Amino acid sequence: MSAGQRSESSSSSSSPSWLSQFWSSALRSKPLASPSDTTIRTASGGEGLVRRLSLFDLLLLGIGASIGAGIFVVTGTVAHDAGPGVTVSFIIAGGSCVLNALCYAELASRFPAVVGGAYLYAYTAFNEIIAFLVFSQLMLDYHIGAASIARSLASYVITALELIPFLKSNILSWVGHGSEEIYGAFSFNLLAPILLVLLTIVLCRGVGESSILNSVMTVTKVVIVIFVIIVGAFEVDVSNWSPFAPNGFKSVLTGATVVFFAYVGFDAVANSAEESKSPQRDLPLGIVGSLLICIALYVGVCLVLTGMLPFKSLGGDAPLAEAFTSKGLQYVSVLISIGAIAGLTTTLLVGLYVQSRLYLGLGRDGLLPSLFAEVHKTRHTPVNSQIWVGIVASVLAGLFNVHILSHILSVGTLTGYSVVSACVVTLRWKDKTVRQVFGMPMSSRAEGLICLITVVCCGFAAGVFYRFGASFIFLIIAVVIAICAAAALHLRQVYTETPGFSCPGVPIVPIVCIFINIFLFAQLHYEAWVRFVVLSIVTVGIYAGYGQYHANPLSSKTSIIYHRAPAEEAP
Repeated sequence: MSAGQRSESSSSSSSPSWLSQFWSSALRSKPLASPSDTTIRTASGGEGLVRRLSLFDLLLLGIGASIGAGIFVVTGTVAHDAGPGVTVSFIIAGGSCVLNALCYAELASRFPAVVGGAYLYAYTAFNEIIAFLVFSQLMLDYHIGAASIARSLASYVITALELIPFLKSNILSWVGHGSEEIYGAFSFNLLAPILLVLLTIVLCRGVGESSILNSVMTVTKVVIVIFVIIVGAFEVDVSNWSPFAPNGFKSVLTGATVVFFAYVGFDAVANSAEESKSPQRDLPLGIVGSLLICIALYVGVCLVLTGMLPFKSLGGDAPLAEAFTSKGLQYVSVLISIGAIAGLTTTLLVGLYVQSRLYLGLGRDGLLPSLFAEVHKTRHTPVNSQIWVGIVASVLAGLFNVHILSHILSVGTLTGYSVVSACVVTLRWKDKTVRQVFGMPMSSRAEGLICLITVVCCGFAAGVFYRFGASFIFLIIAVVIAICAAAALHLRQVYTETPGFSCPGVPIVPIVCIFINIFLFAQLHYEAWVRFVVLSIVTVGIYAGYGQYHANPLSSKTSIIYHRAPAEEAP
């Protein structure tokens, strides 16, 4: 055989070998550890995270992440189109989020000892590549979102400072509001990175310090919201609530698709698993409880706002503040500004916290360099991950007008929620036998995955049909096919009972979550779809070049060993 023939033969054999190794690595999954197994030894040999968060802390963590300045803004902007029916919009969106929260609560109860959230659940229920894809989609949302919130917070702080007479009109725009755009994307902001550095320092000092700051800010924010609701209730004119849905139910439903994202943040509680005092009991309560409190606050603000003024006069940048000003209650507007600053601070703080814990999880599993897995021996925080997260957010917030990227956000959130719901279903499957499906042998798991994919496709199709005003019959067909897939999952799969908290109505509740989440995904800007595809391709490339060679889902000297969460104390 000639040298050329040997080279060609070697090249042809190496290609299948590389693909074989890639697929073998990509399809690996993390073994499911029961809560009775034991807890954490860090990859770097340092100390682990410390369990300091009580149920009250977890509730404030979820509320702090979910309620930002938006409660004072989005309520009015959506009410301008939906009218008083915006209250129903928030209830519908809140109900949908409760279903997602139930799925998160079950998995948080099943994985009570380890950080990772949606990434960890996907790694266990599906495989390595899906987990890495979920992480990348979530992380882009978190990075851009943190930078955007930091800029908004900086702007609010400068606006508050300008209430001081000698500072009014004397603060340069680039200090907090942002400079003029350069080439449509660059915009310098001095204060936003400074605020991010300060919050990063607080987070690096320890979860105790950051929890205290979050608790103070969240309590301040909630007290202000409750005060606004009480004061506004005395200014309500019930005639403003009629007609309740002036533009029909479709505007109410469209409003629900918008305000759905106002509740995003309750999933942050799941990422505090390793720092919760009693995770198996407190995580489900923290996730669901914080969301229910947020729903009550949003509905209260909606009722007051739409009762104070006719819905047509609502809108603008600060509808709630304008409503109180129109009633001669300017001092309430000042309180609203304080509440907005507190709300943005907690949202940013929790967002940075969650990002560092996700990086910590991937560093431990080898999908990212071990640098991210290190935990400070005395502070008990993932300092390297936290500093990295702060640097990325500071660069984005200080140099770029990230607000123009807001229309590509929420992709990671909806992707994460959908995958978590699917994880609840797959981890409950008990029967793994091979059966005949349309005359072909097929494992029960493969059949179940096909049904889940069918639900995803139907949810996206229904969303596209609704978005572009297609004939109602097409929407009905998509829903009917999804119902058939759900029926197959319910009737042809065997489901086990889980220890701890169990999501009710499995598989129906998770399937409804998946359908709604993907339906909402279809409502996003088309550039968000492009971002999803492009980022997925880039992620697969990073995994192929690094992740597949370094990841190890099993226990070893360079990976994590899962230990038992502390035993629940008897009441």
